[in-house]
Amino acid sequence: MEQLSELHDVTYRAMMGEYIIYYRGKIVGGIYDDRLLVKPTKSAVAMMPNADLELPYEGAKEMLLVDDVDNKEFLRELLESMYEELPAPKKKK
Repeated sequence: MEQLSELHDVTYRAMMGEYIIYYRGKIVGGIYDDRLLVKPTKSAVAMMPNADLELPYEGAKEMLLVDDVDNKEFLRELLESMYEELPAPKKKK
């Protein structure tokens, strides 16, 4: 989370020993087995064309592995570019 500190409105929620990461209320990805994985939006793929697709857990959809986790500026640009492509949060009942 320290690496995402340049962004406002980044939150996380622990879930089954892993962490789901939200940016401005939308799920962008998570931390799974010490790996930062993000949803494979068009902008994320464009910014990381050689990124591996990995499963966060059994039965999940593949996500992009972020290798450059030490570059705060890159992470800020990545999440900002992904935001418009992410689905709106589901309404709670």
